[in-house]
Amino acid sequence: MKFLGKFFLTLLLLILLLLVIGYVLVQTQWGAGWFSRWVSDKTAWHLSVSKIEHNFSSPSHIVLDNFSFGHDGQPAVVVAKRIDLGLALVQFSDWLHFDSIEIHEGEINLANQTPATTLPIQANRLQLRNVRLESPRTALPLSARGINGGIIPWKPTPADMLGSDAQFQMSAAQLTLNGVAGDNVLLQGNVAQRRLQLTTIGADIARGSVTGRAERDAGGNWSINQLRLNDIRLQTSKSLNEFLRPLLTAPAVSIHRLDLTDARLQGPDWAVTDLDLTLRDITLHNGDWQSKEGYLAMNAGNFINGSLALDDPIVNAEFSPEGVRLTQFSSRWVNGILRASGSWTRSNRQLTLDDLAVAGLEYTLPQNWRERWQAPLPAWLGSVLVKHATANRNLIIDINPAFPFQMTALDGSADNLLLAREHQWGIWSGKAAFNAAEATFNRTDLRHPSIALTADEQQIQITEMSAFNGNGLLEATATVGQSAGRPLTLSLKGQAVPANVLENWGWPALTQSGNSTLQLQLKGSLRAGTPLRPGISADLSVTTDAGSLQQTMRNGETE
Repeated sequence: MKFLGKFFLTLLLLILLLLVIGYVLVQTQWGAGWFSRWVSDKTAWHLSVSKIEHNFSSPSHIVLDNFSFGHDGQPAVVVAKRIDLGLALVQFSDWLHFDSIEIHEGEINLANQTPATTLPIQANRLQLRNVRLESPRTALPLSARGINGGIIPWKPTPADMLGSDAQFQMSAAQLTLNGVAGDNVLLQGNVAQRRLQLTTIGADIARGSVTGRAERDAGGNWSINQLRLNDIRLQTSKSLNEFLRPLLTAPAVSIHRLDLTDARLQGPDWAVTDLDLTLRDITLHNGDWQSKEGYLAMNAGNFINGSLALDDPIVNAEFSPEGVRLTQFSSRWVNGILRASGSWTRSNRQLTLDDLAVAGLEYTLPQNWRERWQAPLPAWLGSVLVKHATANRNLIIDINPAFPFQMTALDGSADNLLLAREHQWGIWSGKAAFNAAEATFNRTDLRHPSIALTADEQQIQITEMSAFNGNGLLEATATVGQSAGRPLTLSLKGQAVPANVLENWGWPALTQSGNSTLQLQLKGSLRAGTPLRPGISADLSVTTDAGSLQQTMRNGETE
């Protein structure tokens, strides 16, 4: 019996000695290298540590120095100057589940992680201290440095590095999300069943600040409970459409309240300055929107998009399932003022302007205004109805060299004017009257030109058209059909007007000169995309002191 006792005692001492030797060796550089090679050879991961440390003052912690870990054949996913592993009793059943993991001065690069896999370790608490994170493959590409914070518990999944059920609080010296950079970022929230809740959002962004609260459901749909941006100064290389595309292409973004104060945004060929905006209770989804009692209030110093430049624009609108109620729109534009109120109806895609006022404009029409007039409207705008409109003291210019014109001090009014129908511009119904102090049409000067018209489904009837030219008066009436052929009839008479008054408007030069009395009866077609002259048939009668002249035009040629 004494022999057996001595044997087991000796065996126990030998085991203890081996444990002590192993404990000492594993903390040497040789031991760290042997352990790294053993993990790399026995698993699908590669591991490298320069030193393994343990201190009896913290018996449940192991420290790994110069740590590197990743998939075989791939760059490292995690690199750190030091990693502190806190041990737990659960490791007797799951040896890769730690009580805590602290990563000091390292980098986590998820671009190096093999798709559909995840890191094989878990922890009751993950602590990051001055860590860099790269995640370029997610729906919102992310890059951050100087991260400090924690995740409790940390159980990463292939779909989410945060795990499926965790609370987190993090700060970052700098963070770039989907190309937008922020400094001094603070995020606090939780993840539950792939549902992300951000209870605190804070950052310095684009020389301003942002604070808020938001949620994202399992389907990737966002709900912005509250978001406030102050003093933003943002410059981007994206066009306005590209800049707004993330809002239009995201699965869904529900905005409960968004406040933007004193913002300045600038991109190529567009800019907005001194922007204040409040947006409430609206959901953006696949390029469309839904709202029950939404609201928009917006004003800015300037808004520029290509050739469009608005000064001091103000927009107030209310959203409902039926559409949008525009309670106020006003802006200074090309030295004049625009004011409007009305509504847009979802069911028929109709924009109805209850009141439209245009005053003091000095506007030069774009070179392609005729093409724009003939081009179809977008899908969201089926028709445009102006119930009442007024124009005062406007200057309108067209510099098209083929037929330039200018109208000075243009006044007018219109009622129940249907300007677009079935996505096509036109004058489809209603009545309007306009007059100007002076006008020039292709180098022919007119004084006090005026026009009055009414329109219905069959035709546009010009009931009065007149102007003074030279010492006399031109008067005309006309009709334009609403069919695709746009048949035109015109009756024009002039008294004491120059005999060649029609020369600059396309009629061949006459042999007569001086003042004349003339009559013109003309028929033609204003069909879109078809030249006007070849379809004209007309009879002209001109009487001067020298005699009378009769001319006939067929298919655009005089006989």
